[in-house]
Amino acid sequence: MSSEVSMKVFDGEEASLLVKDLRESFGSGRTRSYEWRVSQVKALLKMLVDDEQEIVDAIRSDLSRPLFEIVVYEIGFLKNSCEVALKELKQWVKPEKVKTPISTFPSSAEIVPEPLGVALIISPWNYPFVLSLDPVIGALAAGNAVVLKPSEISPASSSLLAKLLGKYMDNSCIRVVEGAVDETTALLQQK
Repeated sequence: MSSEVSMKVFDGEEASLLVKDLRESFGSGRTRSYEWRVSQVKALLKMLVDDEQEIVDAIRSDLSRPLFEIVVYEIGFLKNSCEVALKELKQWVKPEKVKTPISTFPSSAEIVPEPLGVALIISPWNYPFVLSLDPVIGALAAGNAVVLKPSEISPASSSLLAKLLGKYMDNSCIRVVEGAVDETTALLQQK
């Protein structure tokens, strides 16, 4: 008897199901509320504070980067991005009045910011947390569902991102896909 470990393959079918689930969550309207957006950005900020040492250890394991650089350029930058998003979000979601031509008097018009749906974020290896999570902050603040594909070249960081986002975030709207070329290709085939 051979003991084969069956690993679930992330292929086009799995990618399609993942995106379908996220589209359904987005379609439910869950991500559109100001409160949901704030809760997700606050959860990211809490993650950065509570698990700072784990993040430092993962980045050091992957890149042997100095502590100062990790704390300032990875963690500090992300904390600042979260704080800016929390401070500005009310303004960002507010409709903006715009002028109308006199020929349409007495009409009025406004630009209403709307989320687009499911955002795919494929991040590089060289700054594994900031280049993964900064776009996630923007996508969440905009009210989108998110698929994050961290770089396989920074495996400790990729694994930690999957673990922490699974723990802190709304998993019906935010998912992490680990892997390499095959997984990225499967995700890129989704529209």
